[in-house]
Amino acid sequence: MSDTIFALSSGAPPAAIAVVRVSGPEAGNSLRALCGQIPPARRAVSARLIDAEGEQIDRALVIWLPGPGTATGEDIAEFHLHGGRAVIAALERTLGGLPGLRPAAAGEFTRRAFANGRIDLAETEGLADLLSAETELQRRSAMAMASGTFSAMVGGWRERLLTASASLEAVLDFGDEDDVAPLPPAFAAELAALQEDIAAWLSRPRAEVLREGYRVVIAGPPNLGKSTLFNELVGADAAIATPIAGTTRDVLTRPVSLGGIPFLFADTAGLHDNAGDEVEAIGIERALEALDRADLVLWLGPEGMGPQGCWEIASQIDRADALRKRTARHRISAISGAGLDALRHDLIETARKAMPKPGEAALSERQHGLLGEASRALAMAKVERDPLLIAENLRLARVAFDILLGRTTTEDMLDTLFGRFCIGK
Repeated sequence: MSDTIFALSSGAPPAAIAVVRVSGPEAGNSLRALCGQIPPARRAVSARLIDAEGEQIDRALVIWLPGPGTATGEDIAEFHLHGGRAVIAALERTLGGLPGLRPAAAGEFTRRAFANGRIDLAETEGLADLLSAETELQRRSAMAMASGTFSAMVGGWRERLLTASASLEAVLDFGDEDDVAPLPPAFAAELAALQEDIAAWLSRPRAEVLREGYRVVIAGPPNLGKSTLFNELVGADAAIATPIAGTTRDVLTRPVSLGGIPFLFADTAGLHDNAGDEVEAIGIERALEALDRADLVLWLGPEGMGPQGCWEIASQIDRADALRKRTARHRISAISGAGLDALRHDLIETARKAMPKPGEAALSERQHGLLGEASRALAMAKVERDPLLIAENLRLARVAFDILLGRTTTEDMLDTLFGRFCIGK
């Protein structure tokens, strides 16, 4: 944290404009070295950038942002220059030659913002999701988390927990072993209300289905049009579709957005008992594993033979020898296009119900697990009669809240999180 870091913070060159950001105690000196002076704070100023040999690198806009009221909580200098590769390389070469400056690692700017208290851990996770968002629904959910909606909620829960803990401490402080004063009448009601608020968040759709896409697996025996349907749904000839049994040997996945909803479609090997060779057997085994991970299975096989909760799909309805189904949810032909629009619409509406509502923050697996720990601790606190055991459970709930916001962390977890960011962020 004592080093000053720099990196290209805009898109990959060539581009019309490039932004190179410098953060740390030597940020001001980088401006002096390249521009001859530090410009007025928070004003974009035109300046000639001069390298160590006195040669002009470029004419650029430079901005001086003194800390701690900055994105990283440190002094920041920004260079807005022309976005050619040679121009950027010349500036980075000059910055790298200055005392105390080095190139930034992936996510290091954001990690400094976290370390300096500019953002908490939940906001950081939202920012990581925002950078990887590919659909409007993903963007709005990530914005809700990155903007601090969830953090403010957890902070409020923590304050309510501290208030309850204070009333409990008063009982412990003024009671004795033989005569422990009763808890206030509102104590249990407050714990119950707090647990109900947490339960409402735990019941929300999870962030994983939003981040990874609603996983739809197409399954059934060979030669029922699985790969052809897969290609139609993803809008590309991604899978080889032939009349030859066993053509699909592995699970083929393709992410796609339908109606603004992220999906992950999977085509699988044909399921049957007599695999022709070891490779096909492995493909069938992987297909069965994909069924277990699916949010939804489109079953093209014999009626009633699919996994529980699957959709019965009558495929190849334009063929005289098509497999007949009495209670098919959809009847389709991937060749003629019959029934495909209705299937897509049904998929979109079903997936939308499994997704967070637009603009609603969604919990990651880590956040969901920690909230679950807090909820279980509160449930124990409600039924305990020993004030010391109640206090311990309240402490466990508070620890879970602190971990959620990053007040208690491990370096391994932080390394994994900040490794999701690009260099320059």
